[in-house]
Amino acid sequence: MDEWLRQRVQAPTAADTSVEGFRIHLRAGNELALGRLPDPPVAAAERDVVLETSGGPVPARVIEPATRLTDATIVFFHGGGWVAGDEHTHVQYSRRLAVETGSTVVGVGYRLAPEHPFPAAFDDCLAATLHVAGATPGRTAVAGDSAGGQLAASVAIACRDRGIPLAAQLLISPVTDVTGGYADPHVNARHPSRADRADGYGLTLAAMRWFAEQYVPSGPGEDWRVSPLRASDLTGVAPAAVHTAGFDPLRDEGNAYATALQAAGVPVIHREWPTLNHSYFALGGVTTTAEHAAQQAATDLRTLLTTPQPPTATPASHTTTT
Repeated sequence: MDEWLRQRVQAPTAADTSVEGFRIHLRAGNELALGRLPDPPVAAAERDVVLETSGGPVPARVIEPATRLTDATIVFFHGGGWVAGDEHTHVQYSRRLAVETGSTVVGVGYRLAPEHPFPAAFDDCLAATLHVAGATPGRTAVAGDSAGGQLAASVAIACRDRGIPLAAQLLISPVTDVTGGYADPHVNARHPSRADRADGYGLTLAAMRWFAEQYVPSGPGEDWRVSPLRASDLTGVAPAAVHTAGFDPLRDEGNAYATALQAAGVPVIHREWPTLNHSYFALGGVTTTAEHAAQQAATDLRTLLTTPQPPTATPASHTTTT
C-alpha cells in the first residue's frame, strides 16, 4: 500500500481526533478507496429500506446481484470501531459480496457509540438478522469486518441460542476479545499482535482502546455479546470463514477465535494474509494481494452457502495465504 493511501486510512487515536472527526475521516477514507477501484462491482439493484424489527426500526441498504448464484441473504455489519460508519459508508463491501457471491446483501445501519453504547449495536444487528431470517429461514448468513466482524460473530452465537439456524458467517479482521478494553497488559499478552503490530500499520492499539472506551464505557468486556472469544460454548454456531491480516493488531484474537470455533466442531475456513494490514478489504483493486484476499473472502462465503454441511463436519485447517 502506498504511503499516501496509508496516511489517508490511518485510524486516529483519542489524542488526535473527536468522535465526529473520526466519522468524517472514515467516510472520506472509504470514499477514497472506492474511488481508486478500477472497476467497482455493479449490482442489479440497490435500495434503502427500514427494517421494522421487534426492537424498533433499523435502516439498511439492500443490494441485489445481477446474477444470482445462491438463494441466501447475507446480513452485513460494517466496521468503524462501533463509533463510525453506516449502511452507505461501506456499501462497496456489501456490493462486492452481493456480486461475487450471487446473493442478496442487506447492509445494516446500526446505532453508534458513544451516543448509543453497548449493547445498542448488538441489539440492532440481532434484530435485523432475526427479521431477515424470518423471511429466509435457514438461508441467512451474517458477515462483517472489524467491529462488524465482532457483531456478526456475536449475532451468530445469539441465533444459535435462539434456535435460529444461520447458513454461514464471514468474519474479516474481526474484533473478538474486548476484555480489558485493550488496556490490560495480561489480556494483551494473550494476543502478541497487539504489541507486535501496535502502531504504524493503519489501525493502532491506541485506537482500539479509544473505540472500546466509547462502546463499552462501563467495561463489560467479558460479555460474549462484545467478546465472542469469551463465549462459554461455541458448539453449533454457523459454519465460518475467518480472514485475518498479518499487519493488524487484531490478528491474533481473530486467529484465536477461528481456533476456538474449530475446537467446538464448527466447520471453519481460516485464512491469514501475512502481508496485508487491517484495512485490506477496502483496498481490493488498489493492490493485487488485497484484491485477491477480498475475492477469496467472497469465494469462501459462497462455498459455505452452496456446500451442504454435515452435522459433524471436519473443520478446515489454518491456511496462511500469500
